[in-house]
Amino acid sequence: MTVPQTDPLALPASMEPDNPLWRYALACWQNPELAETCLCLQAQGWSVTRILCAGWLGVNGRAFTGVEDAKVTEWRARVTGSIRSARKSIPRHHNACLDLREALAKAELQAEKTELALAWQTLTSNNPETGSMLDRTTATLQNLLAAAPLRAPGTEAAESAESLKTLAILLADVIEREPTP
Repeated sequence: MTVPQTDPLALPASMEPDNPLWRYALACWQNPELAETCLCLQAQGWSVTRILCAGWLGVNGRAFTGVEDAKVTEWRARVTGSIRSARKSIPRHHNACLDLREALAKAELQAEKTELALAWQTLTSNNPETGSMLDRTTATLQNLLAAAPLRAPGTEAAESAESLKTLAILLADVIEREPTP
């Protein structure tokens, strides 16, 4: 089978990989319950990047428009998703492939960092900079609703309102506000 060649992505000349969103993501991953919840939602079709954007904006009293730049979604589909798929294809405890699986896990983390850098550029241009009158948890919950994957009409969401509220609390409690760009 021949794999079709794809053109390289046209990435911005300057990106800021070590940005407040990346640092927020690292802080989120320090909470095992929060990390597990994000990964469970990812298995249900959510984008962890969108969840993290919703949380970071909520912590900073800002609304998430739900709009992502095409570069973010293209990167997620072509790079991050492909690396994740390759990693998941290798059995977790297959001794002969452990080094490869570990290398793919490291590459996946770097791809996620780049995806968050691309998302950071979107956040700084497509989301209002004015704070809301809502508390952080309420703002984060509203942002999560904007970040939710689109559902077909008539289908029931796998996540309940209560579990989204719990996620909003976890995201809102990660860190104190960071300066906005």
